[in-house]
Amino acid sequence: MPRTAHVASRLLLSLLLGSGAVSCGGAADGACNGHRELCERRYDEVAYATTHNAHAAAEYRFAPPNQRSGLTQQLEDGVRGFMLDTYLDDRTAAPALCHGACAFGRYPLVDGLRELNDFLDTHPREVITIIFETYLAADLTLASFEESGLLARTYAHTAGEPWPTLGEMVAADTRVVVFTDRDGGTYDWYMDVWEHAWETHYAATTPADFSCDPNRGDTANPLFIFNHFLTAPFASEALSEMVNHNPFLIERAEGCADETGDFPNFITVDFYEIGDVLEVTETLNGF
Repeated sequence: MPRTAHVASRLLLSLLLGSGAVSCGGAADGACNGHRELCERRYDEVAYATTHNAHAAAEYRFAPPNQRSGLTQQLEDGVRGFMLDTYLDDRTAAPALCHGACAFGRYPLVDGLRELNDFLDTHPREVITIIFETYLAADLTLASFEESGLLARTYAHTAGEPWPTLGEMVAADTRVVVFTDRDGGTYDWYMDVWEHAWETHYAATTPADFSCDPNRGDTANPLFIFNHFLTAPFASEALSEMVNHNPFLIERAEGCADETGDFPNFITVDFYEIGDVLEVTETLNGF
């Protein structure tokens, strides 16, 4: 099937599932990521509201921030994808979540991972994704995953193989997908993002700079990171007000799906509280 036809069929399936026109008997025991219908869909057939520099939050005293709220509130609000930057904190000599330099803000990596794990403890049918921009040795990352308790929930995937359904991931409690741009493959769960995904460009300063052109990753990869944020020279709520609202956001997401033939999986924004990223994610998923 041509890629454009494949995406069209996936979007149609999303609408049919969301309307109840298609039966999903395997989802009868409960919802996955908020909807019973999603239990029957493969991981790569689902859209996820995603926060860019998720850790760079005003709640954690980052300046300038990319988000208002910290990770727990993001999870409670419906965010399921998290772009996180990992460093070795030059002040504490411990793994940390920073942005650019830890002088602008720091949050212990183990604390961030523990927030994710605590949420998954109390929400046993949710699947989340971490996309690391990595400036930290893999063994130190592993140690933080072990200490936080999150390691036991990670999912290991072989590139080129079909992804499991969300229902299968929930049943196995392998509900954390971890990608990294450095040292991917050091551990089977610590996966090279560009072996599995591709992205649009991320350096837009005005809405006119947005395009659907590929940046990193092969467009033959099954996962599509849809970058949708402005940086001029930093993120700001004013910039997010310009691009996070419908109809601009949904029209760009659907336009890139049509243009590229790929389903946008990670709808990535700054200041997710502004605008309609959660609604757009629901729409793409057919609800």
